[in-house]
Amino acid sequence: MAVIDSAYQYYLSTYRNSTVSRYDTHKKSQLRDIYNRIVKINKESPLYKIKDVGDVTKYAIDIKETTKSLQNVIASLEGGVEGVFAKHIAQSSDEETVSAEYIGSEDKSEAEIKGFEISVQQLASNQVNIGNYLNPDHLDVEPGSYSFDLNTNTRSYEFQYTVNDNETNLSVLQKLSKLVNTAGIGLSATVDTNDLGQVALRIASKQTGIAEDEDYLFQIVPSAGAVSTRAMNVLGINHVETEAKSSSFLLNGIHHTSYANTFTVDNHFDITLHGIHSSDKFAKIDFKANADAIADNVQKLVNAYNEVIDLAHAHSESRGSGKLIRDMSSVARNYHNELEAIGINIEESSRLSIDRNLLTDAVTAPDAKETFSILNDFKDDLNERTTNAFIDPMNYVNKLVVAYKNPGRNFATPYITSIYSGMMLDQYC
Repeated sequence: MAVIDSAYQYYLSTYRNSTVSRYDTHKKSQLRDIYNRIVKINKESPLYKIKDVGDVTKYAIDIKETTKSLQNVIASLEGGVEGVFAKHIAQSSDEETVSAEYIGSEDKSEAEIKGFEISVQQLASNQVNIGNYLNPDHLDVEPGSYSFDLNTNTRSYEFQYTVNDNETNLSVLQKLSKLVNTAGIGLSATVDTNDLGQVALRIASKQTGIAEDEDYLFQIVPSAGAVSTRAMNVLGINHVETEAKSSSFLLNGIHHTSYANTFTVDNHFDITLHGIHSSDKFAKIDFKANADAIADNVQKLVNAYNEVIDLAHAHSESRGSGKLIRDMSSVARNYHNELEAIGINIEESSRLSIDRNLLTDAVTAPDAKETFSILNDFKDDLNERTTNAFIDPMNYVNKLVVAYKNPGRNFATPYITSIYSGMMLDQYC
C-alpha cells in the first residue's frame, strides 16, 4: 500500500492543478474500446519484475499524462480533411492583459460570431488572513487546550488544538497549518517568514470573488472563554490582510463582474484576465486569420508531440525510454519527406520544429488539399501510437521479464484489469 500511496501522492502533487479538457470525457464506445485493449494486454503480457518502483511509478504517470495531453490535442483537430487544422482560433489584441480561447462550435462561421472589446478595471482576488509575526523559537501561547470557530457564508467549523510545554511558536503554527489544510474546506494555510526571521500563519481562500451582500469568504473568531481569546490575540490569525474582490470589466462599454478571472462570453470564448487596463485602453477579441490559425493548430500538435519526446529524453537512464522515442518518432519519420516539404522538420533529437513561412505557403497554395491530407494522415497514425503508450505505459519502463505466457493458450481475465495500465502499483511489482 505504501507504494500505491506514493504513486497517488506524486500524481496529486504534480498534476492536481491540470486543467480539465472537454476531450477528457468519452462515449461508452470509446471507454469500451479502452477496456478491451487493456484486457488484450493482460492476456498477452509476460510476468516481469521492476527495479526502483518509485521512479518507475513517476515515469509511468508522466507518460500517461503527456500522452493524454497529446490525445486531447489530436481530438480537438477532428473533422474533415481540410477542416481538421482550420479550426477557429481566438486572438486578443492585448495578450498580456486579456487572453482568449474559442470554445464554441466549429459549425459556425467566423462571420456569425461577433467579436467584442473588453476593458479590465479590476482583477478577482481571494481573501488572505495573516497572523502576528512571532519568534519561531519561543512559545508565546501558554500550554493548554484551545479552540476557534471558522465561519464561511454557508457553514461553521470548530477547530481544536493543544499546545504542549515542549513546543515552539513555529511548531504550533505548523500544527494549525496542517489542521486547516486537512479539513478540506477550500482554504490553504502556510507558515510565512518575514525578513526578520519571524513566523506567522497565512490562511488563504481558494475561491476568488465575493457577492455584493457578503462581507467575507471566511471569518475566524475565538471560542467563548478568555483562554481562547488570549491565544487568538497572540496568534492574530483572525486578521484579514487582503479582502476578496470580484473582477470588474467593460464588455463593449457595458459593466460586468465575475467571481473569477476566467469566464465564458456568449458560450463562444473562454476569457482569462491577467492585468488591468488604463482608463482609455481595451483589448479586442476576434479570430486569427485562417493561415495563422492553421499554423497555430499545427504548432499545438507539434508541441504536444515534443513533450512526449522530451519526457523520454529526461528519463534516458531507463532502457525503456529509448523505445518510447523510437515508437513516437517512427510515425514522424514515416512522413519525413512529406512533412519536410510543408515546413515540419525532424531534428536529430527526434523533436519536431516548424518553419511557419513554409507551412503558411503550403496551406494557402492551390494544392493545399494535399497538405491537409498529409497532416490528417500523420495525426491519425500518431493518435494510434499515442493511445498504445497511454494504455500501457509499463511497456516503456526498465523491467526484467520473468516468464512468458504459453503462446496460443492464453485466456482473457475480464474482471482483472491491468494493475499497470490502471496505475495501481503495489508490492506485487
